Amino acid sequence: MAAFVLTDAYIALNGSDRSAFIKQVALNVETAEQDVTDFADAGWTVPIAGLKSGSLALTFNQDVAAAAIDSIMWPLLGTTVTFEVRATNASVGASNPKYTGSILVTSWNPITGSVGDVAEVSVTYPISGAVTRATS
Repeated sequence: MAAFVLTDAYIALNGSDRSAFIKQVALNVETAEQDVTDFADAGWTVPIAGLKSGSLALTFNQDVAAAAIDSIMWPLLGTTVTFEVRATNASVGASNPKYTGSILVTSWNPITGSVGDVAEVSVTYPISGAVTRATS
């Protein structure tokens, strides 16, 4: 696959496309490393995979107008909602897989910034349960 530039990523939250409000996305998944080294390993560590976890980091362009992102996200605070992330807004396929799961909405920062700054909201939500990758 060739390199590409993110210009039209797709981000859905709670079943609705929110891409028009989001300017940055990062889906992070990892596996905890568990050490099972013993004296028979000749001084080398032996890691194995433990629990998986992850987070979804988003930067929103804030909009407090009626039916805009602030009024959408505020009631979700403290709830678990679904997400879907794709590299492009094109159909899901082998060259545009979708990643889906659920996140716990742990925070919302409705007002932050300095004089002259663009009004943005940066959040990182923990993933709740499994993340799946699909190509169809």
